[in-house]
Amino acid sequence: MTEPVLVAVADGIATITLNRPEVRNAINRPLRRGLAAALNQAEADPAVSAMVLTGAGPAFCAGLDLKELGSRTSDVASNETSTGSVKPFPDRTKPLIGAVNGPAITGGFELALNCDFLIASEQAVFADTHARVGVMPGWGLSALLADAVGSRRAREISLTGNFVTAEEALTWGLVNRVVAAEDLLPTVHRIAGDMVANDQVGVRRMLATYREQEEERLADAWRLEGEASQVFQSEVGFAPEEVERRRSAIIERGRGQI
Repeated sequence: MTEPVLVAVADGIATITLNRPEVRNAINRPLRRGLAAALNQAEADPAVSAMVLTGAGPAFCAGLDLKELGSRTSDVASNETSTGSVKPFPDRTKPLIGAVNGPAITGGFELALNCDFLIASEQAVFADTHARVGVMPGWGLSALLADAVGSRRAREISLTGNFVTAEEALTWGLVNRVVAAEDLLPTVHRIAGDMVANDQVGVRRMLATYREQEEERLADAWRLEGEASQVFQSEVGFAPEEVERRRSAIIERGRGQI
């Protein structure tokens, strides 16, 4: 069976690749477990000083697997992760760059937002389609997106579900730079290599300082999103059969904007 997540280590950099290209790297339970394992592996490896997260094929990550989400037995939408928190990644001390090679949608958008910063291909697009699917975010999207682009733009993105192009993402401060598709990984690896060449005690202390500041600034926003997500699922009601009924329309509407 093909591994849902691949890890390649070279020159101090662990490149972690979401590897379900036939479904645009949609998030199912094996991919979630594999991603956590890959990040933990890179964190524990003394030969690794920086990490890169990207997707196989034309997409970065299309979000939750709607087939699995539409199953009555699915728990893929749960906030619970292998870390026991509402964050999609395990704790780490090493920098993680998101190399966004294509569409980063909903849960995939959240994965991107949880990276330390993003470099995007010209083919990248971003969208928060939680409102289209009928679920609430639980991996920090509302906190991290508003922090990145401002609350007014974040509201527009989330309430419309419309796609944000790579150039718009650059203008709005969501990504650090946009490059040609063939230059994406070489560019990201060069930037990661600059980190690897620095004093690692200093790199990790500086990264921890930025994270501590972010956590203090956004702690209430993370808490409020988590509470809203739990209430939505338990009181408003999450209906897998409704997601399954609307799945084709959701997919087609998204394809029309890519």
